[in-house]
Amino acid sequence: MDANYKLRIQQTRTLFSPLGEIKTRSQFGGYSVVADGVMFALILEGECWLRGIRGNEYRYRELGMRKLIYTKRGIPVSLNYYHVSETLWDAPAALITLGRQALEEACRERQVRASHQRLKDLPNIGQGIERLLWKAGIQNVDALRNHGAKDSYLKLRNIKQDLSVKVLFALEGALAGRHLATLPQCLRNELMEWHRRHACR
Repeated sequence: MDANYKLRIQQTRTLFSPLGEIKTRSQFGGYSVVADGVMFALILEGECWLRGIRGNEYRYRELGMRKLIYTKRGIPVSLNYYHVSETLWDAPAALITLGRQALEEACRERQVRASHQRLKDLPNIGQGIERLLWKAGIQNVDALRNHGAKDSYLKLRNIKQDLSVKVLFALEGALAGRHLATLPQCLRNELMEWHRRHACR
């Protein structure tokens, strides 16, 4: 990572720290900026770009923020991110407000996607488990999140007694957005102990 990226990442983390736990990770050839797990900005070519807000493009234009044009395989692609100029860096209160609005918009979009997302679109959840979840009254991703992996597993066991502990791992991984094989060993051990106490009776 070159000095420009390091400086901009540190500057971004410091300025947006009131919005939550700010982290960066490699994405689009640069770095995504997330607050408490929700992406609201990008650092690309050593510059920061804020996620667009529906109906607020005129405000970005007023502030002189240009839209990000990203070249993918030689083809320019317009992304819904807007450049943070040096003038905005010099107005931290205004920039934090814009960042908060971008984060709130990203959270809203995430909730809308989750409410329309099929259970089988989650990691580890195939059509078979999805159908069992439906029979158990868990019809969507929000319901699965509300019940949690353990309660959902018990509901499935009421329908199908011979479910293995791997289904519990699958549910936990689905909620974490990861393949069950990548669950930390300490979590797997905790789930196995819970399974022994609650599901093997």
